[in-house]
Parts: sequence; structure tokens; C-alpha cells
Amino acid sequence: MKKIDIYDTTLRDGSQQVGISFSVHDKLAIVRRLDPLGMYVEGGYPGSNPKDREFFELLRQDPLKHSKLVAFGKTCLKGQSPQEDEELAYLLEAHTEFVTIVGKSSRYQVEDILRISAEENLRMIRETCSFLAGQGRQVFFDAEHFFDGFCQDPEYSLECIRAAARGGACRIVLCDTNGGSLPDSIASGVKAAKRAVAAPIGIHCHNDGDLAVANSLSAVDAGATQVQVTVNGYGERCGNADMASVVVNLQLKKGHQCFSDAGLRGLTKLARYVAEMANLPLGHSKPIVGKGAFCDKAGLHASASARAELSYKHIDPSVVGNVSSTAVSELAGRSNILLKVQEFGLPMSEKEIFQVLGKVEDLENQGFQFDVADASLFLLMLRFKDGYSAPFRVIYSDIRSQAIGNEDSTHSANVKIELNNGKHDVFYEAAEGDGPVNALDLALRKALSLPYPCIANVILTDYKVRVLDGGKGSAKSVRILIDFSDGTAEWTTVGCATSLTEASKMSLVEGLEYAIVRAQ
Repeated sequence: MKKIDIYDTTLRDGSQQVGISFSVHDKLAIVRRLDPLGMYVEGGYPGSNPKDREFFELLRQDPLKHSKLVAFGKTCLKGQSPQEDEELAYLLEAHTEFVTIVGKSSRYQVEDILRISAEENLRMIRETCSFLAGQGRQVFFDAEHFFDGFCQDPEYSLECIRAAARGGACRIVLCDTNGGSLPDSIASGVKAAKRAVAAPIGIHCHNDGDLAVANSLSAVDAGATQVQVTVNGYGERCGNADMASVVVNLQLKKGHQCFSDAGLRGLTKLARYVAEMANLPLGHSKPIVGKGAFCDKAGLHASASARAELSYKHIDPSVVGNVSSTAVSELAGRSNILLKVQEFGLPMSEKEIFQVLGKVEDLENQGFQFDVADASLFLLMLRFKDGYSAPFRVIYSDIRSQAIGNEDSTHSANVKIELNNGKHDVFYEAAEGDGPVNALDLALRKALSLPYPCIANVILTDYKVRVLDGGKGSAKSVRILIDFSDGTAEWTTVGCATSLTEASKMSLVEGLEYAIVRAQ
């Protein structure tokens, strides 16, 4: 048993997956979810774009508390010293203690792709690592294409990592960049690297051969002590080694230490949260974290599971924050509701819990998603409590977008609301906005600001649209997630309908309702 350092690169390598584009707000939200796990978190590539530079600047003002933030860069250019390299200057301006530098470790990649000499590549690696170490940084060297290079010219690949170690790299990370290696060749490469350098060895595997997790485990067996992963295996082409699968197999099957027990329990929630932030569906049967990962269909498996819950399960699902269920069981998901009851501090009877469960299952079948919309879930649960009434209701709304000729579109909204204040006061307001949702938001605020001044502090921080399966063409349902903040707290609501406007209205109204309830 040994301590294995987990290095997450979701925010950099994971974001290279087609279909993923994290905003700065997205990255900040995700890194706060990663922070409690106490690992290395690669935040991005400050030398490549201003968005990542802004991300690092904002984290300087509010640093991580448990995890170690890492900035990513590459070796200096051919014929250039590190001191002259603009990208390395941006890397230093990120002010992270840890930096990761990528450099080629395959003679073919160096001579045929970069078209530089093998000796110049070694200089670039050595001098870049030395420069950054001299600036007080802890340098991790990502040996790109190491395993392919090791198969073709093993001595040159080893000389590349020796150059990094001589330059002061404190950790050497071997990369299966093309993702086509097999576990036995991974093990051979790791063992050779351990003989070549004294620095600890890390592993970075892509999943093009569907072996990223297996290759990562093989590397640890051979002596690697750090594993690079991404949440949900996101990454370029076929992705990277999946965090949940790597950690569960290392910790629960091989006895190594990666995360705390609380960290393990948070894996499912983390995976689903990041999937929503990435605006990508999380496969029902995704191992460890999928909703069907521990679900038995009616029949032999369900019958056996009724006698012994773990009869068809390789681990106890509660250890990773997931739940057991059967396709016909009315109890599926009950434990999730119980956890939320405790989290919200909202006492509920057994009857109320089952009512909530039934409603959640019904709404999720329609396309709602409550895993990352706690405010909507809280309000749903609150509505089953005796004595609760929403502070207001929308009696009427009319949202319009108009364009005449080549003129810019205009967007307006009219709303009529009734207060639940004993007098049933009615307010009617209208507003124009930059879009239909903005117009509706402004109209609702005008109507609610007098009776509920707390609304003035509430802002929308993000808005996401997901087109769902089912329906044809534009008749498909859409799911809307809206993030809110009042300066002291953040919350998310969800709406779902075949109409984009109606789904947005659901989510927007609930976000304002939650703000009022919170302030009371």
C-alpha cells in the first residue's frame, strides 16, 4: 500500500474534448468542487489564452484551500532561451508553486514533426526546467509521446527525461499521448524510467485504445506514484484516464491511498456536476458514477440483489456516493432524498420522502435534472411540507422578440404576479432586455423588488441550454440551468419544456423564489 498522488487535468486536457468549452465562471465553479479532494489540479495553459490567465488571476485572490493548483506550459522554442519565451513569462505570472512543462521525448516527434535536432530538444527541456526551478517553481515534466518513443528509440526517450531531471524537474510524468499502448509496454517503460532518474514517476494516459485506466493501474504496479486523470475521462479524441475508475480501482481494489472516505463518497456527485457544466450527457451505464452503474433489471439479478444487495455489484455503491436500484423498485433513489433532507436541514416524514421521490422520478423522466440544481430540489421538497406556499405566483407572462427588416431584434416581456401576503396584492410590469430571458428577468424584478427588496442583490451568473433526446427537430425538449448569486451564496435552478422560453421561465422563477425564501 502506498500514497498515490492524483493529478486532475479536467480544466486543461479535459477541456480539449470536442463539445466542451468551459467559461472562466465554469472553471472557477469546477475547481471549487475539486479543491476538497486534496490533489493536484491543473488549471489551464496561461501562455495560450487570456481566459486561462484570468482564471489564475482570480484564484490568486481566493486560493484553493486543500488542493495544489498547477499551471501548464511547454518548453522554450527552438533557438530561444527560456528567459526570452513569452509563454513562460505568462506561466510565471500565474504565480503557482507547481508548474507542468510538456516536451517531446520521441526522436521521431522531435526530428520529423518539430524538425529540430535531437540535441536541441534536450537543451530546450533541460534549460526550461532549470529556468523555472530557478524561479522557485516545483517543476513536473510531461514527457510527451514517451511510450511510442521508447518503443522506437528507448535510449533517446530516457535521455529526454534525464535532461528534465538534470534541469531540476522534481517529477517525471510519462505520457501515452497517442493512447495506443498496452499495459505490459506501459510497465516496461515505467520500470526503465525509474532506473534512469531518481525523481518520482507519474503517468498520463489517453484512452484511444480503451485502456487508459488499465494502463494507469499498470504504471502504478510498476512504480509510478502519480496518476493524471480527468473527471468522466474527458479529453482530446477518445479522452483521458477517468478519475472515478482510476481512484476506485487503486484504493478499493489495490489498497493504495488516493482520497479520503469523504472524497470517495463525492465522486458520483462530482461526475454529474461536471457533466452538467460541460453540457454533456453522462452515460446511464457509466462505471462507478452512472445512474445505472448499480442498477439491476427485474429478473434473476434483481431477485439475487433482494437477498444480498452486493450479489451483482463489485463495490458498495454508497462508498462512491451512488445508490443501488432495480428497474422496478419504488425504493430506488430513496437514500439520495434522505441525504438531501439532512443536507438541507429540512425534516421530512417517511410519507413526504416517498412523495418527493415519486415527484423527482416523474420530473426526471420528463428531462429535469436535480443533481446540480439544489435550489429547485429544495423548493420541490418544501412544497410537500404542510404550511408552505410560494411567496408569489406568475398569473400571466408574455415574452416577445421582434425584428423589422435589417434592424436589430427587440425583446420585451410583460408579467402579472400575485403575492402570497394575505392581501393577494397584484403587480403588473413590463421591461425590455438584451434577449427574451433578460427581458423576463427584468420584468419579474420590477414586479418583486418593492415587496421583496432582497431581489435587488440577486444576479444571474450563468445560463445553460441542453437539447434532450426525444421529439423531432425543434420539438425536442430543452433543459435550462440558471446559476444565481446574491454575493454571499450561489444556487442553481432547472426548467424543462419543449419551449425554450417556457423552460427558461421555470428556472428563472424558481431562482427568484429561492432567493426570497432564503432571505425570510
